[in-house]
Amino acid sequence: MIKALVFDFDGLIIDTETPSYHAFRQVYQQYGVELPVALYAKCVGTSLDHFNPYTYIAECVADTVDLQQFKEKFKAIYAELLKEATIRPGVIAYLEEAKRLNLKVGLASSSHLNWIEPYLIKHHLADYFDSFSTADEVANVKPDPELYLLSLQKLGVAAGEAISFEDSLNGFRAAKAAGLNTVIVPNELTKDFEFADYDLLIPSMAEVDLADLIDVLTGKSQAAK
Repeated sequence: MIKALVFDFDGLIIDTETPSYHAFRQVYQQYGVELPVALYAKCVGTSLDHFNPYTYIAECVADTVDLQQFKEKFKAIYAELLKEATIRPGVIAYLEEAKRLNLKVGLASSSHLNWIEPYLIKHHLADYFDSFSTADEVANVKPDPELYLLSLQKLGVAAGEAISFEDSLNGFRAAKAAGLNTVIVPNELTKDFEFADYDLLIPSMAEVDLADLIDVLTGKSQAAK
């Protein structure tokens, strides 16, 4: 029986990831370098420990790169692109339906709360959630399962009673390792990532009713027994 939903934030609720990639790509091109999506994918949904686009540029060009100048260029372009970022289709409908179905709702993000909170306030999202688990509270972010395990603890449910919603490989791997039912909702950046062994992949929350999605996952769970 499904008792809770756990949502990622960046790229899933609001697509901040695609603009980030495009901003980095534009700055890289100013240095005559292409930034492949497959390489950038290593840091999507996790920390920059897996791939750091701020420092990788120095490996690609012969001249010394002014890192501060590089960061300023990125921030300026990213801020401009983020002006168009809004809640992804179907997210609010899922959050409202979750409350109607008396499901607990958690947020598990590799980002810090001070990044997420302004968006929650701006878009009036905070009241939909029963718990928040962020990078501030764990030793290891995704793909480590620690954020999801913390979220399950806060929500008071078992892994098999919860559904995770993720857009990135790192996020999916974290949810899978924690034992949750896994639903992938790719964005523009992650739609071609090679996801495997997930429970369900949907193009958009606007295209699949939450109650129907839960029925499908519950049916698959029963069939597996």
